[in-house]
Amino acid sequence: MNVIQQAIPEVFIFEPRIFGDERGFFFESFNKKVFEEATGIQRDFVQDNHSRSSKGVLRGLHYQIQQAQGKLVRVTEGAVFDVAVDIRTSSPTYGRWVGTVLSAENKRQMWVPEGFAHGFLVISDYAEFLYKTTDYYAPQHERCISWNDSSIGIEWPLQGATPVMSEKDLNGRSLDESEVFP
Repeated sequence: MNVIQQAIPEVFIFEPRIFGDERGFFFESFNKKVFEEATGIQRDFVQDNHSRSSKGVLRGLHYQIQQAQGKLVRVTEGAVFDVAVDIRTSSPTYGRWVGTVLSAENKRQMWVPEGFAHGFLVISDYAEFLYKTTDYYAPQHERCISWNDSSIGIEWPLQGATPVMSEKDLNGRSLDESEVFP
């Protein structure tokens, strides 16, 4: 497994070693020992989630202010532009973002640690998105930062299109107005 540290040091891309031939392919999608050695952190994943979205759907920027969730995310069908935003006020990278394309083809995964907001834009006809979380979903603690907050400046690959969003995501707050982490 190739581990690629991002511009924000706590965010990692995991690129699996794929074994394939005319029959298909095999790869190890998660190995706790590799994860811990690469990140220097120990986490137990307690919940797996699976979503399917159509082209142009933008989900996020989501986080839980209590029961914060670290997320190991990947795509099994299609492709997304995946984003992590540091929302820890004590961090030197507060308010900065990193983004990458995750796809069924590249089989990459991104580690989004606790203390980060997360979102993605579907850039294929549809995408199936899977993520492992380090804590349980707690809707009473869920928060949403606006996907287009100019203080963050995410460069979404929209190509002039208007994203398709839920009411909750359309009503996301600016980073300055949001409840964030110390």
